[in-house]
Amino acid sequence: VQLVESGGGSVEVGGSLKLSCTASEFTFVDSDVGWYRQVPDTACEWVSTIKSDGSTLYEDPVKGRFTISRDNAKNTVYLQMNSLKSEDTALYYCATGGSWPDFGYWGQGTQVTVS
Repeated sequence: VQLVESGGGSVEVGGSLKLSCTASEFTFVDSDVGWYRQVPDTACEWVSTIKSDGSTLYEDPVKGRFTISRDNAKNTVYLQMNSLKSEDTALYYCATGGSWPDFGYWGQGTQVTVS
């Protein structure tokens, strides 16, 4: 199983980015999928999860600004990030395989820089 994140980049404060997570040899449709982020020398931080039933969860700092969604036809999970803040700067990972938060598969990450 390989997860690939994309869509990261550099944006100004207040800007938006949409991250994508695609999977090979794995189907998201019946799985929980999560987004995490990590700043160097700090612990990995959970950001959001979309569960197999379609329900969504967010950590408090991103509520109202980030939206997680899934396109089953494309086997892709998205993280729409609006009103970005400098503190959102991090390497963002998607994860799946098992029920949240016990994910077994992780991507390599996509960098988001907000300045």
